This record gives sequence, C-alpha cells and structure tokens, in this order.
Amino acid sequence: MTEEILVLGATGKTGRRVVGALETANVAVRKASRATGFDWADPTTWKPFLDGATAAYVIAPEDPAAASPFVELAAASGLSRLVLLSGRGLDRTPPNVFRGMHAAEKAVRESDLSWTILRANNFTQNFSEEIWQQDVQAGRLALPVDDTPEPFVDVHDIAEVAALTLRSPEHHGQTYDLTGPEGVTFEAAVAKIAAATGTEIELVRLTPAAYREVLLSHGLPEEVATELNGMFEAMRNGLLATPADDVTRLLGRPAKSFDAYVSEAWR
Repeated sequence: MTEEILVLGATGKTGRRVVGALETANVAVRKASRATGFDWADPTTWKPFLDGATAAYVIAPEDPAAASPFVELAAASGLSRLVLLSGRGLDRTPPNVFRGMHAAEKAVRESDLSWTILRANNFTQNFSEEIWQQDVQAGRLALPVDDTPEPFVDVHDIAEVAALTLRSPEHHGQTYDLTGPEGVTFEAAVAKIAAATGTEIELVRLTPAAYREVLLSHGLPEEVATELNGMFEAMRNGLLATPADDVTRLLGRPAKSFDAYVSEAWR
C-alpha cells in the first residue's frame, strides 16, 4: 500500500511545516484545511480526506464532541496511525481548560490505532505569525505574564518530530514533550525581538481580569478567555517552565533556540 499521510490544518503554523517535512522525505501528502473542504463542524467532510490515507497528523478540534467521532471514523477508514498535537502539561490542566485537547487525547488513547501525542509549549512563531504578531509589530504586547521563563518551541522542530513519528510505528503509545532548549521570559523575548528589529516594544503585564476584558472586547467568547487565562496561570505557576529533552532525543540534534528563531524571523 502506498503511503499517503493526511495533514489536518495544512495551512496553519505547524501543519504547513509538517507538509513540507513530509514532502522533503518524498511522502505523498493529503492536505486538509478549510480551503480544501475540510470542516470540523461538518462530519460529512471528514471521510473523503480519510479514505485511502495511511496515517494522519491531527490538531485537536475546538469542539470536544468532534474528537471521538473523528478518531472512530479514522479507524474505520483504514488508517493505521495518528499523531496528535496537544498542549504540554495537559494532564495537570483542569478539564474545563482546552476541552478539545482533553477530548482528543482521550479519544486517541482509547482507540485501536497506533498513536503518538506531541505536547508542545508555546510556539516561538506566536510572536511573528498571528496570535501576538500584530501587537508585537505595533510595539505593545499586553499579556498576563510575570518573570517565569517559557521554553518556547520552534514549529520547525514540531514539524520534524511529527514527520518522524507519522512514518514509524516505533513511537506507538508515546507522549512527547516538545520544548525549546532553554526558558526565556516574555520580557527577554520581547527585548530580543526589539534588538533585532531596531524598534521599541513594550511588554505590558496584565492582570487575569484585565486580560479577560481585552479578549472579550475583541469578540472572543467567554470560554476562550477562560481557557487562555488558564494557560497563562499554568505558565505563571511554572508548570511549563522546565525544558524537556524529547526534541533533541528524537531528532538527534539540539532543539532550536529562541535566538535562532529571532535571527531567522526578525532580521
């Protein structure tokens, strides 16, 4: 059977890099995104992407109710392997925070498929692609952070690990923590980007309540505000502060540093 791997979120930060890593390895890729007709909210769009695929890279749906039916359909469609992108520390995160990730991990673990879970820290590319990009470029990033370091992980490393685990059954039943090589505070991160760009960037430290109000004012639902505040609370409590060595162990090289990311993305 010819190997063909389905990549969900194929135009997103991690998905498009997973596509690139697989194509570099001469693996046939099936790209799923809104642009190609895949819709988490419409289960009738799932099967055409699953039929004929041998494995899939899955980003957890926002709606937890979609996770189990998708995994069940993947198994019924003949897939042998799933690699799920999740969040680091999820096992110590309340079930009402990132409910889609909780549901996806549960569905994957309970399936008969070969599976691997990749639990990642915040992405370095959050500063330069979507999420915080506009604020950073405007010179003012306002978040509910303190001086607790965050070992931001480069999405290129996530993509390489995903491509590796998608192609090998050796990683069945494994949960890997994907981080950068060292912790960097948000203040230091912003300072590094400012130095590279020759601009002034202010880090504003919000209270959780103020951050919630900002999110709601931007039209985000209460549920999302709760989840994001839960994530930042875990970060402030040091839950994600210690670097892991899984990237280095799996790829046989050091994880990409924040300085390397700044050099590539902001110069």
